[in-house]
Amino acid sequence: MWKWLLWFNMRKEEEAVGVHPEGELQISGNPPPESDASLDTFAGKVHVKWVPEAAVSGLGLMVFFIEFLKTSGLFDEFVEDCPLSYTSANAPEKRDVLGTLLLSVLAGHWRYAHINAIRADGVNPELLGMSKVASEDSVRRAMKAMDEGDSSRWLKKHLKASYEPLLQEPWILDVDSTVKPLYGHQQDAKVGYNPTKPGRPSHVYHSYFVANIRMLLDMEIQAGNQTAASYAQPELWAFLDGLSDQDRPVFLRGDSHWGTENAMVGAEARGLGYVFKLKQSGNVKKLIGQIFNKEDWVEAGQAWQGREDLLQLSGWTKARRVVVLRRPLRSKPAAEAETVSQKRSKRKAAKQMTLDLPELTYQGIQYEYAVLVTSLTDEVRTIAQHYRDRGDVENNFDELKNQWGWAGFTTQDRKRCQIMGRIIALVYNWWTIFMRLGIPGKHAEAITSRPLALQGVARQTRHGNQTTVEITSTHAQAAQIAGALTKVSAFLKRIKATAEQLTQGERWKLILSAAFRQFLGGKVIGSPGRLADAPA
Repeated sequence: MWKWLLWFNMRKEEEAVGVHPEGELQISGNPPPESDASLDTFAGKVHVKWVPEAAVSGLGLMVFFIEFLKTSGLFDEFVEDCPLSYTSANAPEKRDVLGTLLLSVLAGHWRYAHINAIRADGVNPELLGMSKVASEDSVRRAMKAMDEGDSSRWLKKHLKASYEPLLQEPWILDVDSTVKPLYGHQQDAKVGYNPTKPGRPSHVYHSYFVANIRMLLDMEIQAGNQTAASYAQPELWAFLDGLSDQDRPVFLRGDSHWGTENAMVGAEARGLGYVFKLKQSGNVKKLIGQIFNKEDWVEAGQAWQGREDLLQLSGWTKARRVVVLRRPLRSKPAAEAETVSQKRSKRKAAKQMTLDLPELTYQGIQYEYAVLVTSLTDEVRTIAQHYRDRGDVENNFDELKNQWGWAGFTTQDRKRCQIMGRIIALVYNWWTIFMRLGIPGKHAEAITSRPLALQGVARQTRHGNQTTVEITSTHAQAAQIAGALTKVSAFLKRIKATAEQLTQGERWKLILSAAFRQFLGGKVIGSPGRLADAPA
């Protein structure tokens, strides 16, 4: 009898907390408000009260970013131009769908299912002008309903609007690609070059960046077996041909995938300079052997030496200037053991520096080599530094894939992957500009900037016609970021108040000039004047 009573009491407790007969915990919404609890902790007994309808948010500091979006007009135009349309009266609003995606990407999500984590946000959706947070299924269906051509033109337009004024200053275009491994049955999931997961089907992301300021110009998703630069060139040349002469880059910069005749001829036909790395073909090795024992090597920085020469490989239409770089190999104790992470970091560094050319010995010293082809007339040391700076592209990919969701948000069709990839790129650009207003001296990656300037507890209250958002940040630098964000807010208010006679485009130029004031040297974009009114 006592065993039956024990079993009966356990079943009642399981039903009270929502445990399925098979033992699986069932979660069906928030617990009722009256279901308070008394918990025993190391600080003693505490009373817990559920308040499911409270206007609170875990992204408490986002209110500052929302002010940035409203002052700049970025989000309103983004929503207005969206090609999404519904015929059903029960369908969600465009603003709700796009606002949900914005919140999800900013929160660091990488799966559509993660949208459920922000469904109960009681502060930010309203501040963005949304009526509700859309479900993950509504978001998926919305992107599936978009026409591929219309969505491409829409997102390219807004990506361009986020950076276009900056192109009036001299800049460098970095071209590169990254691989996204896939684990299901996705469209265009092909086996190709995949250094981290050999043999795994993937997509390839061909991408273009403004060097040094880490702004993303555009990206294109292709099948995993289309990693070669020849697949990216049609989109790249179309992008460059769409720029005015004054907005074009000073030169292009790419790795060995771009050191081909077609890439160089394409750049030369458009009057663009280039610095590309060459693969270790037979003629490249022959050139290294010919100049190996010569004495007229010059310093190229960071222990590198270099010298220039002319080279015409088979398949090239003419001889071109090449810069050969060499550096003594660093010795390593034979007994040194390397961890898996150290080996991975070593492979990554080797890819960034592209030091995969033959090793030769001269006067008892073993050297490693890299060969660059360029149309620039700069000295050897400058060319070498240009290419070393290209390694920053790997940081861009690391951030976008691991901190912004490029490695996730996967669907079976490639179209939605492409749309989501560009939406992430756009939000990344917006957040980069916003953070530059508060921290102008460097790029703040999402892994540090989100906890610093986004995550916090916000509670919204209303008294009469006044809405108050009370924010508490648990970050160690909460006081510093509060001061920085307050200055950014004051700057945006001055822009709005004193520049009412300006168009939205002119207002955006002032915001970009303030965000990248160190990169621009204090200049106002498109004006001979200097920037005096910026967040201190």
